[in-house]
Amino acid sequence: MTQRGHITLVTGGARSGKSALAERLVLRHAMPRIYIATAQARDAEMGERIKAHQQDRGQGWRTIEEPLDLAGTLRATDGQGVRLVDCLTLWMSNCMGSADIGALTVTLRQQCCPVVLVSNELGQGIVPENALARQFRDDHGRMNQAVAALADQVWMAVSGMPLRLKPMAESPDDPI
Repeated sequence: MTQRGHITLVTGGARSGKSALAERLVLRHAMPRIYIATAQARDAEMGERIKAHQQDRGQGWRTIEEPLDLAGTLRATDGQGVRLVDCLTLWMSNCMGSADIGALTVTLRQQCCPVVLVSNELGQGIVPENALARQFRDDHGRMNQAVAALADQVWMAVSGMPLRLKPMAESPDDPI
């Protein structure tokens, strides 16, 4: 099922099963698997989460830890196999307001090998009480929309269940 430059976005809420879904989608490609991790083990609890993800993934993955230069890492690994980026939300947080979404989308459009990206869906909760949190939520939503627009497939994980959003069977612009 390998397609040249195939881009897939997997979104969902916290603990929705989006990483497991993304891993399943990567396994459909008959090529080497590269896991681009944006998480940083800044405390013991996060270190344990990272270890659990690694154990769940199992063998057969090359892991690259890159919390900041996501576009550069995608360019450097293109041609080496299918890449799973987990996750865009942590990458954006790591960049502290300087995440270059434009550079990311340009880089994604230039990829020869498939990329599966994981991102949280933040816009379904309450409105944050402070301006910084609202700005992050808004920027994150715009990032998800930009990546979804260029993606060949978009999936959402809900309670561990996959829901394909793109390509759609029917478009809201289709005549009734």
